[in-house]
Amino acid sequence: MSVDFSGPPPRSRNTKHALIAMELIARPGEWGIVQRPASISRASSAAQAIRTGRLSAYPIGEFEAKARTIVKQGGVQHRVYARYVGPKK
Repeated sequence: MSVDFSGPPPRSRNTKHALIAMELIARPGEWGIVQRPASISRASSAAQAIRTGRLSAYPIGEFEAKARTIVKQGGVQHRVYARYVGPKK
């Protein structure tokens, strides 16, 4: 077996978060449900990652995000809502 040394892997621009960010940018100011995690703590963590720019797809200050628990017809859902607000001026 031989190893092919061809440099670092290319950066992917089509990650799950990059695609979500592109959809939000296409509809600025409009809230969208971007995730339905299993717990409110995971929803809160995801919302914070979007707000603080911890994920490179969401530049800091350009996106707002909130975590909410919704009770609907006896069922409970945890959701992450996000929207694109544009660069801060």
